[in-house]
Amino acid sequence: MPSPSAPPVVAVVGPTASGKSDVAVALAHLLPGGAEVVNADAMQLYRGMDVGTAKLTVQEMRGVPHHLLDVLEVTQAADVATYQRQAREAFDAITARGRTPLLVGGSGLYVRAALDEMRFPGTDAAVRARWEARLAEAGPQRLHAELAVRDPDAAARILPSNGRRIVRALEVGEITGAPFAASLPEQRYVRPAVQVGLAVPREQLDARIDARVRRMWDAGLVAEVRALQERGLREGLTAPRALGYAQVLDALDGVTTEAEAEELTARLTRRFARKQESWFRRDDRVRWVPAPDGCDPEQLARQVLALLPVESPA
Repeated sequence: MPSPSAPPVVAVVGPTASGKSDVAVALAHLLPGGAEVVNADAMQLYRGMDVGTAKLTVQEMRGVPHHLLDVLEVTQAADVATYQRQAREAFDAITARGRTPLLVGGSGLYVRAALDEMRFPGTDAAVRARWEARLAEAGPQRLHAELAVRDPDAAARILPSNGRRIVRALEVGEITGAPFAASLPEQRYVRPAVQVGLAVPREQLDARIDARVRRMWDAGLVAEVRALQERGLREGLTAPRALGYAQVLDALDGVTTEAEAEELTARLTRRFARKQESWFRRDDRVRWVPAPDGCDPEQLARQVLALLPVESPA
């Protein structure tokens, strides 16, 4: 357990392309005693998934230590229970060094798992295998429709394309007899924490997403996916479904053109960003900082710092 005098975990959250990573680096340089970043982007857990996740380069990290990046191979499944344990171990190690843990990312469930009371229902291999077989037979859209009948609240929280989470919700419902939402975290921190969200006007965020997707294609996303295929990307359960990667795989298979894959990636990312913001907006503990175009990371970091229980630097 953390010391009562340990600094709180500071979570910088919000939708994709809102500038979280750069603001966190700037904030780390402002916090008394220094800070270290703990990644809360599920796809940045994967080695080699760099261009398509907008992972910071070593130079962009500006000497700030980052944790829980590049910890999985693309053949491995991301596991929120394992992530919870690793994130909390990282928090303890960072505070033991006298620094502030900065939890940074837009994967809402991972943020909540790291910060809040959250226990994980057991699994049943036979039940899961049956639902996975149904997923393979019917596809995620039809299975999502079935989930909507059985557990409407869970269906509202899960993207129709996210077959793995749909299967998990159906499995939990069958095993426990309770809605999937009953297994989601309570709004109660396991240790002191402050959550700050970056709020970007929707039209500006959409434009940023379009520009980011264009940069990813220019920076070699297709080549990155080709290389990851050699490392088993297609055999993974989670990684090949990531936005951008799934669309490039379809283009490589001739299902779409590269131009169509790029356009679809941008459209799906815009939709995903709305879901991210809705997730964080439901948590009234998140304190929002306006982050429109024209605000540089240093400026935003100082606004975030003003919301924290620390003395601001001169």
